[in-house]
Amino acid sequence: MTEQQQALAPDPTESGPEQPAGQREPQAPPEPQAPQEPPLGPAGPQPPVRGDRRVLRAVLRWTAAVVVFAVAGVGTAYGITRMERTDVPGLATETDGRWDYPVLTKPPLPSGSPGPLAESNPAGTHHADLRALLLPLPKGAEEDRALRGTDGWLATADFLKELAEKQDRETFGQQLTDHGLRHIAARGWTTEDGTRTRIYLLRFDTAAVVESGIFLPHFEFNNPTYRIRGVEGVETDDSLADRSMGVPGVRRSAYDESRPHGAEHDRQAYLAAGDVLAVVLQSRKDVAHAVPFQQTVMLQSQLLG
Repeated sequence: MTEQQQALAPDPTESGPEQPAGQREPQAPPEPQAPQEPPLGPAGPQPPVRGDRRVLRAVLRWTAAVVVFAVAGVGTAYGITRMERTDVPGLATETDGRWDYPVLTKPPLPSGSPGPLAESNPAGTHHADLRALLLPLPKGAEEDRALRGTDGWLATADFLKELAEKQDRETFGQQLTDHGLRHIAARGWTTEDGTRTRIYLLRFDTAAVVESGIFLPHFEFNNPTYRIRGVEGVETDDSLADRSMGVPGVRRSAYDESRPHGAEHDRQAYLAAGDVLAVVLQSRKDVAHAVPFQQTVMLQSQLLG
């Protein structure tokens, strides 16, 4: 560029001609600045202030408390539904007098043998060991070992001792022989309250012999033919009058000692179950309670049915 051209070029450092004071151009307003984000620390956002921390801890504590109480409430409700009424404080009821028997288990049958009430077994034969069909002792009872007999079989004369009259023992003993009595299994015990229980299972050849020859003529009606020792008179035991309490296929007659009682109060029941006649006797000073008698008769019926 020539010196003349350089002289003509405007100097960029020089400002233009000054404007009169009243003719200056208006300045544009500054643009608004966007709000700045809080600075980030090396591990993320800055922690909340102290007041926010207290609120957060309070919320967490209340949430945890609600969860704990909810879980405890559900657990308590489930626990109560799984408990017996007598196990729940405040809901316990007094015992009704039932005895604590072990869980009943019928003895196994020989392979291919039907049960005593099966249609394929018209003779009503109990193929299981008769001694295993005796009701077990309730909890806390003391066994009457004299009723064990020899190898678990009781002599007929020992069973007949339950009858009051000597003549009855002779007569009934002969009838048992005539009807083909095979053997007798027996068990007895005394509970803590003084109740004496004796159970006799008499086995014959067929169910027809039991029902038509022994049970029906002597024990089915309102008064058994033979009187038990210590009992002057009997009446139908109303505690077992409800037939719905029985076991299908097992016929039952039950008697209660008439008032006034003797030195002991006696109850007696007779069960016809296939080829077996069962005799259940209970005696107790003052009062022989109905509930354990019902329980004993029904459980023995279940074992025979």
